[in-house]
Parts: sequence; structure tokens; C-alpha cells
Amino acid sequence: MTGEEPPADDGFDIELLEEELRQAATILDPVPAQLRRLAVEAFALHDLDARIAELTFDSVEDAIPVRGATDVPRMLTFRAGEVTVDVEVSAQGLMGQVLPPQQARIEVLGGPQTATPVVADDMGRFTSDAPPSGPFALRLRTGGEVVVTEWLRA
Repeated sequence: MTGEEPPADDGFDIELLEEELRQAATILDPVPAQLRRLAVEAFALHDLDARIAELTFDSVEDAIPVRGATDVPRMLTFRAGEVTVDVEVSAQGLMGQVLPPQQARIEVLGGPQTATPVVADDMGRFTSDAPPSGPFALRLRTGGEVVVTEWLRA
């Protein structure tokens, strides 16, 4: 058979075979209901119009450690265009500021359907008494703009 000849028709339907394999996988190795629910809820958190704020500073990686210092807050800086978000993460919660200073509605995302709302004042300052316990991100709504930070572990 040369490279120019079409493949021989073996008499079976590829689409039918694919559907039968899909049904067999559903029966033999089904997706757990909880995983399916989490996937749908995670997709619901996705903002198509949101700009992603890039992590530009993380004290865990970028700062020089101080000898003898314990329970030091983690300092993070995110940037999306002209918007910068400085965040301090500690066992007491979050404290931060949106720059340039502006009012913003902020959600501390901790997973599907777990968002803690906080409000930034006229100076862009915000606090949350609930420290993140696992992966988290911030969603900021400033005017007509939505900015979402990268997900990090607390």
C-alpha cells in the first residue's frame, strides 16, 4: 500500500465503536459523583472576562529569612496591568491593599462555593478574619473590571 491510497474499509463504523467504548468506560470506570460535582462547581467559578493577576512577589520564595523569626506572615504581591494587590497572610487572616487606591469588592476563594466576601475601602485596604486553610485565590471587582489572582496554598 502506498502513501496515496485511502485506507481499506474494514466494514465497521468508527463512531459506533467510539460510542461503545464510551459506554463501557462509564460502566466499568465511572466518574465519582463528588468529582463530577466539584468539576462543575469549579467551572462555575471561572470568570471569562476576568484578568489574571500574576504573582510578582512571594515572601516564602523571594524574601531573605530572619533567623529566629517564627510565625512570620506571608507577603504576596499580584499584578494585572495597572492594578496591584498586596496581601499579608497570617494565622489571624488576610490584610491587604489594592493599588492604585480604590474601592473594590473582594472574594477570598477557597474552593467550589466557598467565597468569603470582603470590601476594600477608599484607600484600597481590606481585611478578612478568616485565614485560608488550603488553596485560595482572590477575585476583585473594581468598577467594571474583574481581576482574579493565581491560586496558592496558604
